[in-house]
Amino acid sequence: MTATDGISRPPLPDPASEFSGRVALVTGSSSGIGEEIAYRLSAGGATVVVNSSSSVAAGEAVSAALPNESLYMRADISNHDEADGLIDRTIEQFGRLDYLINNAGWTTVIPHEDLDALTDDIFQKTFDVNVFGTWRLTKRAIPHLRESDDPNIVNVTSIAGVRPVGSSMAYSMTKAALNQMTLLLAKSYGPIRVNAVAPGLVATPWTDDWDAMHAGVAATASVPRSATPVDCAEATLALIRNTYTTGEIFVVDGGLTQKM
Repeated sequence: MTATDGISRPPLPDPASEFSGRVALVTGSSSGIGEEIAYRLSAGGATVVVNSSSSVAAGEAVSAALPNESLYMRADISNHDEADGLIDRTIEQFGRLDYLINNAGWTTVIPHEDLDALTDDIFQKTFDVNVFGTWRLTKRAIPHLRESDDPNIVNVTSIAGVRPVGSSMAYSMTKAALNQMTLLLAKSYGPIRVNAVAPGLVATPWTDDWDAMHAGVAATASVPRSATPVDCAEATLALIRNTYTTGEIFVVDGGLTQKM
């Protein structure tokens, strides 16, 4: 008996049409991780909705540069009406939703030992965007995702959700909540597949001046560098491609958390 006996292999997809016919909404996609996810889905044939809460010019530029049909929508997911409108207009414009990539988030750097600096307003805003906004958007999307034959939710979280690290204690708590939300949704809402990508420190424009932190990661991680948006986008697409994976937290940190 050969290794291939009894194995039925479908033809490999054409990279330019792998996601053809799919509609993907990528929140927080005017730069960084979200932009790279949007580009790679579009390059695979998907129709992509690009979103940001404030960087309108950047979001419009990303949308215009995508290789396939796209639409830019400004919406702050922490605003209930705007979150609902983001889903509703996607359906009105394209008639379906197959992939929801919850990448939008907010943080500010506050040392964990400085409780006074972590004000109630900062704490509330961090949860409003990262948890409540993502939850509201996801609830609105689920009825439409149920109509897809390949429904996916991918939450972009962080290793701060699995280890006591991160830009603030509030940020770490929100990412832990998103990881748990991922597991609960995957358990309860199949066949919608719900997974998370949890990066370590990512080299983006926002972290450009974090030289000491990038150097620390490079000195500690098994893969001696920070993550890139490409690393995170590739992990996201891997989860979408694997049709038998749900409820996974895909840590993308070059082995950093194994050494912390």
